[in-house]
Amino acid sequence: MWLAALAILIGLAILVWSADVFIDGATALAKKFSVPSFLIGVLILGIGTSAPEMVVSVLAAIEGSPELALGNAYGSNIINIALVLGATVLISPIIIRRGIVKRDLPLLLLITVIAAWQLRDGTLSQVDGIVLLILLVAVLGLQIIMSIREGYHEHEDDIVVANADSAHSNNLEHLNNSESLEKLEPSVTRGLVSLIIGMLMLVASSRAIVWGAVELATLWGLSELIIGLTIVAVGTSLPELVSSLSAARKGEHDMALGNIIGSNIFNTLAVVGLATVIAPIAADPVILSRDVMAMGVLTILLFTLCVFAFKTKRQFGRTSGATLVLFFMGYTAWLIQSVSM
Repeated sequence: MWLAALAILIGLAILVWSADVFIDGATALAKKFSVPSFLIGVLILGIGTSAPEMVVSVLAAIEGSPELALGNAYGSNIINIALVLGATVLISPIIIRRGIVKRDLPLLLLITVIAAWQLRDGTLSQVDGIVLLILLVAVLGLQIIMSIREGYHEHEDDIVVANADSAHSNNLEHLNNSESLEKLEPSVTRGLVSLIIGMLMLVASSRAIVWGAVELATLWGLSELIIGLTIVAVGTSLPELVSSLSAARKGEHDMALGNIIGSNIFNTLAVVGLATVIAPIAADPVILSRDVMAMGVLTILLFTLCVFAFKTKRQFGRTSGATLVLFFMGYTAWLIQSVSM
């Protein structure tokens, strides 16, 4: 028992560190090539911070624990919005731009509906997994095209909130993009090294987490779904929390919110899709009535709060953050109660 618990604790610690190394390398490479801030949030931070969920879930599916993969993905989605984003805006309010409420959040809502529809019969087949992966390619392609087309200045037509620090950061970033070729090469090299090291450590630490989680589930008589929704989901969501807080403090509001949206899209489509292709999942009926429903209600709540902030020309601030955190506390209490019954 203690060995399994130790494997999870050490695995989570290495997981967070390796994800941070991976993200730093990817972000450095992206910024060197002048990639728009929101696209960095969706593709680099969103996908990068979802790498732990992806590796954990794929390994869980390979090792015959596909329900752990499902709990990890959906549990992480709930934690990303309710706890990660809630805590982020409690510390640093976020500016909501037009593209968030017109395109990105409706897209996340649609993907959540598709996830619920696929689970209507309690199973996810390999065909379902393939559909999710095809949708992933389409969504990422759309995000890349739209973000590049809109560029860095989309926010000028959105909410106008005075932010001198943010403007100053944009000016500095523009100057950094004109660095000489001699300085570019070492940065690219360091970025690639960080990517490789980070990914290798992600795989190693994730294997330890999967093993420890399955062992604890067996010893305590808990279902793999509950372990995935709690211990593993919280642990693998720590990179999202750290990167979102850092981005918000630096005035990179698009990057912080893009991180959450991109991570949830990637969890639903890539993490569940890959795990299902490897091993079809027969889900506990409670995951649809409790966890998928909670994920859907939370996504609708996020959309409503963002629309309100956009329409009233206010920041997505502490009141919204407190609402999301309270939702997380309520969901956690519901989860504990369902286990004890």
